[in-house]
Amino acid sequence: MTTTASTTNETNTAALLHLSSLTQYFIPFGNYIFPILIWSAKKKESAFIDASGKSVLNFQLSMFLYTLITLLIAIPIFIYCIFKNVTINEFSDGEDLIIDNFHSGNITGIVILAFVAILLFCFLKVIEFILIIYASVKASNGEVYKYPLSISFLK
Repeated sequence: MTTTASTTNETNTAALLHLSSLTQYFIPFGNYIFPILIWSAKKKESAFIDASGKSVLNFQLSMFLYTLITLLIAIPIFIYCIFKNVTINEFSDGEDLIIDNFHSGNITGIVILAFVAILLFCFLKVIEFILIIYASVKASNGEVYKYPLSISFLK
Protein backbone atom coordinates (compact mmCIF):
# COMPACT_ATOMS: atom_id res chain seq x y z
CA MET A 1 0.00 0.00 0.00
CA THR A 2 1.35 3.41 -0.88
CA THR A 3 -0.60 5.38 1.71
CA THR A 4 1.70 7.42 3.93
CA ALA A 5 1.10 9.77 6.82
CA SER A 6 1.42 13.49 6.33
CA THR A 7 1.14 14.71 9.92
CA THR A 8 2.50 13.75 13.31
CA ASN A 9 -1.06 13.39 14.58
CA GLU A 10 -1.73 10.71 11.96
CA THR A 11 1.39 8.74 12.81
CA ASN A 12 0.68 8.93 16.54
CA THR A 13 -2.91 7.82 16.05
CA ALA A 14 -1.84 4.93 13.82
CA ALA A 15 0.82 3.83 16.32
CA LEU A 16 -1.80 4.00 19.08
CA LEU A 17 -4.12 1.90 16.93
CA HIS A 18 -1.52 -0.86 16.73
CA LEU A 19 -0.54 -0.63 20.40
CA SER A 20 -4.18 -0.65 21.53
CA SER A 21 -4.43 -4.29 20.51
CA LEU A 22 -2.05 -5.10 23.39
CA THR A 23 -4.90 -4.32 25.79
CA GLN A 24 -5.95 -7.95 25.32
CA TYR A 25 -3.51 -8.80 28.11
CA PHE A 26 -5.44 -6.62 30.58
CA ILE A 27 -9.01 -6.43 29.27
CA PRO A 28 -10.83 -9.33 27.58
CA PHE A 29 -11.45 -8.56 23.91
CA GLY A 30 -9.54 -5.28 24.29
CA ASN A 31 -7.61 -6.21 21.15
CA TYR A 32 -10.87 -5.70 19.21
CA ILE A 33 -12.70 -3.06 21.25
CA PHE A 34 -10.04 -0.34 21.43
CA PRO A 35 -8.78 -0.57 17.83
CA ILE A 36 -12.39 -0.47 16.60
CA LEU A 37 -13.15 2.58 18.75
CA ILE A 38 -10.05 4.49 17.63
CA TRP A 39 -10.38 3.43 13.98
CA SER A 40 -14.08 4.28 13.73
CA ALA A 41 -13.51 7.70 15.29
CA LYS A 42 -10.56 8.67 13.06
CA LYS A 43 -10.87 6.70 9.80
CA LYS A 44 -12.63 9.51 7.91
CA GLU A 45 -9.91 12.01 8.80
CA SER A 46 -7.07 10.15 7.12
CA ALA A 47 -6.52 7.37 4.59
CA PHE A 48 -3.38 6.41 6.54
CA ILE A 49 -5.33 5.86 9.77
CA ASP A 50 -8.02 3.99 7.84
CA ALA A 51 -5.45 1.63 6.30
CA SER A 52 -3.69 1.13 9.64
CA GLY A 53 -6.97 0.37 11.41
CA LYS A 54 -7.95 -2.20 8.82
CA SER A 55 -4.51 -3.77 9.08
CA VAL A 56 -4.77 -4.06 12.88
CA LEU A 57 -8.27 -5.53 12.82
CA ASN A 58 -7.47 -7.97 10.01
CA PHE A 59 -4.46 -9.21 11.95
CA GLN A 60 -6.40 -9.62 15.19
CA LEU A 61 -9.19 -11.50 13.42
CA SER A 62 -6.60 -13.70 11.70
CA MET A 63 -4.93 -14.50 15.03
CA PHE A 64 -8.31 -15.41 16.49
CA LEU A 65 -8.98 -17.71 13.54
CA TYR A 66 -5.58 -19.41 13.88
CA THR A 67 -6.14 -19.94 17.62
CA LEU A 68 -9.61 -21.33 16.96
CA ILE A 69 -8.28 -23.74 14.34
CA THR A 70 -5.59 -24.92 16.79
CA LEU A 71 -8.27 -25.60 19.40
CA LEU A 72 -10.55 -27.34 16.90
CA ILE A 73 -7.72 -29.71 16.04
CA ALA A 74 -6.35 -30.26 19.55
CA ILE A 75 -9.58 -30.80 21.52
CA PRO A 76 -10.97 -33.74 19.50
CA ILE A 77 -7.56 -35.43 19.49
CA PHE A 78 -7.32 -34.88 23.25
CA ILE A 79 -10.81 -36.37 23.81
CA TYR A 80 -9.97 -39.31 21.56
CA CYS A 81 -6.75 -40.03 23.48
CA ILE A 82 -8.67 -40.16 26.77
CA PHE A 83 -11.71 -42.14 25.63
CA LYS A 84 -10.29 -44.39 22.91
CA ASN A 85 -10.67 -47.54 25.05
CA VAL A 86 -14.21 -46.77 26.26
CA THR A 87 -17.05 -48.51 24.43
CA ILE A 88 -20.35 -46.86 23.56
CA ASN A 89 -22.19 -49.36 25.78
CA GLU A 90 -20.35 -48.04 28.83
CA PHE A 91 -21.82 -44.62 28.10
CA SER A 92 -25.39 -45.83 27.43
CA ASP A 93 -25.75 -48.31 30.35
CA GLY A 94 -25.53 -45.56 32.93
CA GLU A 95 -22.77 -47.37 34.77
CA ASP A 96 -19.85 -45.64 36.35
CA LEU A 97 -17.35 -44.75 33.69
CA ILE A 98 -14.10 -46.57 34.26
CA ILE A 99 -11.35 -45.85 31.81
CA ASP A 100 -9.33 -49.02 31.40
CA ASN A 101 -5.86 -49.19 30.00
CA PHE A 102 -5.03 -45.68 31.16
CA HIS A 103 -1.34 -46.45 31.20
CA SER A 104 1.83 -44.51 30.57
CA GLY A 105 1.58 -44.94 26.79
CA ASN A 106 -1.76 -43.11 26.73
CA ILE A 107 -0.63 -40.51 29.22
CA THR A 108 2.51 -39.82 27.20
CA GLY A 109 0.42 -39.15 24.08
CA ILE A 110 -1.87 -36.81 25.98
CA VAL A 111 1.06 -34.95 27.52
CA ILE A 112 2.77 -34.59 24.14
CA LEU A 113 -0.45 -33.31 22.56
CA ALA A 114 -1.02 -30.83 25.38
CA PHE A 115 2.59 -29.67 25.20
CA VAL A 116 2.43 -29.14 21.42
CA ALA A 117 -0.88 -27.25 21.65
CA ILE A 118 0.40 -25.01 24.46
CA LEU A 119 3.69 -24.45 22.65
CA LEU A 120 1.88 -23.49 19.44
CA PHE A 121 -0.42 -21.11 21.32
CA CYS A 122 2.54 -19.49 23.10
CA PHE A 123 4.41 -19.19 19.80
CA LEU A 124 1.40 -17.43 18.23
CA LYS A 125 1.17 -14.99 21.16
CA VAL A 126 4.91 -14.16 21.10
CA ILE A 127 4.86 -13.60 17.34
CA GLU A 128 1.73 -11.48 17.72
CA PHE A 129 3.36 -9.32 20.41
CA ILE A 130 6.52 -8.79 18.34
CA LEU A 131 4.56 -7.94 15.19
CA ILE A 132 2.35 -5.44 17.04
CA ILE A 133 5.41 -3.60 18.36
CA TYR A 134 7.04 -3.69 14.91
CA ALA A 135 3.86 -2.40 13.24
CA SER A 136 3.55 0.46 15.72
CA VAL A 137 7.15 1.51 15.02
CA LYS A 138 6.44 1.41 11.28
CA ALA A 139 3.27 3.47 11.81
CA SER A 140 5.16 6.04 13.89
CA ASN A 141 7.56 6.34 10.93
CA GLY A 142 4.61 7.06 8.63
CA GLU A 143 4.41 3.67 6.90
CA VAL A 144 1.37 1.39 6.65
CA TYR A 145 2.39 -2.05 7.86
CA LYS A 146 0.74 -5.14 6.43
CA TYR A 147 1.02 -7.97 8.94
CA PRO A 148 2.29 -11.29 7.58
CA LEU A 149 -0.21 -14.17 7.50
CA SER A 150 -3.03 -11.66 7.88
CA ILE A 151 -6.27 -12.44 6.08
CA SER A 152 -7.99 -9.40 4.53
CA PHE A 153 -11.41 -9.49 6.17
CA LEU A 154 -11.78 -5.69 5.88
CA LYS A 155 -10.78 -4.23 2.54
